[in-house]
Amino acid sequence: MNLFVIGDVHGCYHTLVELLQHWQPQQELLIQVGDLMDRGNFAPETIGLAMNLSEQYPQQTIFLKGNHEVGMLRHYGAQGPYPNWLLWGGRNTFAQYGHRRELLKTHLPWLAQRPLFWENDHVFVSHAGLADTPDPLDEDNPDGILWRRGPLRNIGKLQVIGHTPTDDARPDFDPVAYVLNLDTGAVYGRALTAARIAPNGDILQIFSVPTHPSDSDRA
Repeated sequence: MNLFVIGDVHGCYHTLVELLQHWQPQQELLIQVGDLMDRGNFAPETIGLAMNLSEQYPQQTIFLKGNHEVGMLRHYGAQGPYPNWLLWGGRNTFAQYGHRRELLKTHLPWLAQRPLFWENDHVFVSHAGLADTPDPLDEDNPDGILWRRGPLRNIGKLQVIGHTPTDDARPDFDPVAYVLNLDTGAVYGRALTAARIAPNGDILQIFSVPTHPSDSDRA
């Protein structure tokens, strides 16, 4: 089964809906690299859509955890509030849930269950990737799998990530580290991107959808 890997969405609901038209659910495993919410205008709708897809296609969808999921969970969790989350994108999400707080009862537990990565023998998908750093799976590690900025290590299989937006609305491929970055800055008015990838790691096709004007104030 091929993979259909989607980059950072950040509340760009309408753009995601359009991109999903390229997904073939009977033939492909959908994997999203995390950061469904924050900064964009439709965080509850985006999370709700992901939850619905997970319920409708439980064997064909994987939604991973990103650093923005962690920030939201901390803010609403037992140790919250988490002011830093509000500063780096959570303020919009907090406002959007203000009149729909009942949704948090189902959205937060679902977000908490998101895995940190998906892999097979040839492909490793995560939010920010693996580098030469101790404890890379520690959610608090600033150089770990949710937060890393900068070069990643070649792990002998294709790493597919998001987290760091590219400048030109195009995905970036690093042949030395063997890394494909799919964060093409949807919430900054650029594009939301997905890659169709064979199980052996071959990149078969790239799909990019320009950000819908209603999804982001920067579009």
